[in-house]
Amino acid sequence: MKKMMIYGATGYTGRMVAEHAKSAGTQVVLAGRSEGALAKLAAEHSVEYRVFALDDADAIDQNLLDISVLLNCAGPFMRTAKPLMEASVRNGMHYLDTAAELDSYRLAERLDDEAKAADVMLMPGGGGSVAMLGSLAGHAVAGVQSPRKIRIAMHVSGGMSRGSAISATENMTAETLARVDGELVTVANSIRKFDFGQGAVDSFQVTLPDLITIWRATGVPNIETFVHVTGTGFPTGDLSLLPDGPTEDERLANRYQAIVEVTDAQGKVFRSLLDTVNGYSFTANAVAEASRRVLAGEARPGFQTPAGLFGNGFAETIADTTIIDL
Repeated sequence: MKKMMIYGATGYTGRMVAEHAKSAGTQVVLAGRSEGALAKLAAEHSVEYRVFALDDADAIDQNLLDISVLLNCAGPFMRTAKPLMEASVRNGMHYLDTAAELDSYRLAERLDDEAKAADVMLMPGGGGSVAMLGSLAGHAVAGVQSPRKIRIAMHVSGGMSRGSAISATENMTAETLARVDGELVTVANSIRKFDFGQGAVDSFQVTLPDLITIWRATGVPNIETFVHVTGTGFPTGDLSLLPDGPTEDERLANRYQAIVEVTDAQGKVFRSLLDTVNGYSFTANAVAEASRRVLAGEARPGFQTPAGLFGNGFAETIADTTIIDL
């Protein structure tokens, strides 16, 4: 029977993914570096677990011998994506992760040809904003003739997990990128107003991996990404002392929205709005479903995106997610 390994299974997102995967009947192997936590979680789900670090390629390969799909939930991904993506290509298994860090997507671009030659799929961002915004952008673009520009903004609500805060800090850069005529270029940071359903609010231009994934899926040459944050905002102080992540009640109280503006060749703007559950809930559910589908045979070699592989309706199959045209 084909097996899916969740590396980083004892982290905040990893635990939720393991629960979704087990509920869906997926054959799961839990993995990571901490045997105590892994043994406890594996016992709760009555599944196998494996303990290994990522500094020994032989040890990684030995633990992946009977694995068909590798799902990486261990951030910061600047440390884990490279050894696990390369191991996936070496061992002929499909790779997914939950990364929100641009470098993971640039790595998948560099490994695209090798992955195709090995008949291996690389899907960084199988859940999270990439699945969410990719579906929204794809939905809107499909209804526009000659789309030339995409502006897409996400409303992030509620607190951050400890892992997300640490990853964001380690990957923080003053550089803001946009896709201009098909190329990623540095741009001056701007603030634009977007209406997520309760009036226009300021949103800050940021560098999101969707600059890569939306472009690959749609071919639209000009893309800008924005974020509006409500709630506690970015935490300060000793991040290691933060709670593991938002509680279930906190997630239920803080839904996410996103809006896309697609401009056609004549300058006409088309808008669509997405409403969904909290981002952490969406990520865990979406990446567990993506992994299940890949394990069942829905895969293409090389660097793929969720919307590009599963279709623009993928996000709407996840939890309580809707997309409407405005």
